[in-house]
Amino acid sequence: MDEQKYTVEETGPRVEEFLDLILDDMDFDVEFEIVTGEHTHPDLEDPDLLVKFSGPDVDLLLANKAEVLLALEVLTMEALRMPAEHHSKLCFDANEYRLMRIEELRLSAITAAEKVKQTRRPFHFNPMNSRERRIIHLSLRNEKDIRSESTGTGPFRQVVVLPIDMPLPEPIRPPRPGPPGRGGPPGRGGPPGRRQGPPQRRGGRRP
Repeated sequence: MDEQKYTVEETGPRVEEFLDLILDDMDFDVEFEIVTGEHTHPDLEDPDLLVKFSGPDVDLLLANKAEVLLALEVLTMEALRMPAEHHSKLCFDANEYRLMRIEELRLSAITAAEKVKQTRRPFHFNPMNSRERRIIHLSLRNEKDIRSESTGTGPFRQVVVLPIDMPLPEPIRPPRPGPPGRGGPPGRGGPPGRRQGPPQRRGGRRP
């Protein structure tokens, strides 16, 4: 087992300070708890730290495949100056989203493998982070007729599933998003502004 590099006692206060600051600016009514990482799946790395979110606005963190939750995770890693090889040591979660996402990716990997076997055409997944790419690779590691490879760079890095004897194709760049409509991006409704009083969070800053 790898030595634990980040602990609740030493790293937790730095995570808490950063999240207090950014969540106040976002005006999200959520709470968070920083605990020692849990063993979620036998094939996956165990994070050193797990940050669990709850509260009235937690659904906002989980919208669009947990886009905001994952962005907060990346921003926190940057704030802590964690090297890329340590990114699996910190995990953000809410409402057991991570476990459900693992099962979703495993099912998607199996479905893609069957499609490739039938058509002998490569299947490109949408770009995803390294932790999710690893789930795809591990889900297909025992396949004999197909293989999975990561291709692309940066935010466009994706997994391709293809026949075992086929050369790796070029990555597919997703289309650029179109211009926003006149009404602007969807929001939470009501005029802009802060709530009356700061949101309450476990372990928040002292007044």
